[in-house]
Amino acid sequence: MKSYQAKPAEVEAQRAWLIVDAAGKPLGRLATEIATRLRGKHKPIFTPNVDCGDYVIVINAGQVALTGRKAEQKKYYRHSGYPGSLRELSYGYLRERKPEFMVELAVRRMLPKTVQGRQQFRRLKVYATAAHPHAGQQPTEVSL
Repeated sequence: MKSYQAKPAEVEAQRAWLIVDAAGKPLGRLATEIATRLRGKHKPIFTPNVDCGDYVIVINAGQVALTGRKAEQKKYYRHSGYPGSLRELSYGYLRERKPEFMVELAVRRMLPKTVQGRQQFRRLKVYATAAHPHAGQQPTEVSL
């Protein structure tokens, strides 16, 4: 039996818009499912060198759950490269100020660090509340 190789034109016609409610779901488990949908690994036509994934809309990112004491203990670090410029933020602070960034960061780190991974990440839309401007795409509700 010959193996199937998806063509980019075939995949573009099959892209779906999915909506995920993040309220009360653990951040890591939610991010793995979202990354799987963005890559297209849930589809039988998955081909590693072709971007087969769907669009994913995440709502209620501000209500995502962090288990244990991660809100106080887990830190997000960034460094500009200059001496003494290390900045750290707790995930509790991020949840209050930029809940979208917290979900985006978790998903981005689970995608490939290639051109294809950046294309897949562009199809992720994250919103802190239940309101989103993508009603015209008629997204289907997915329970993860």
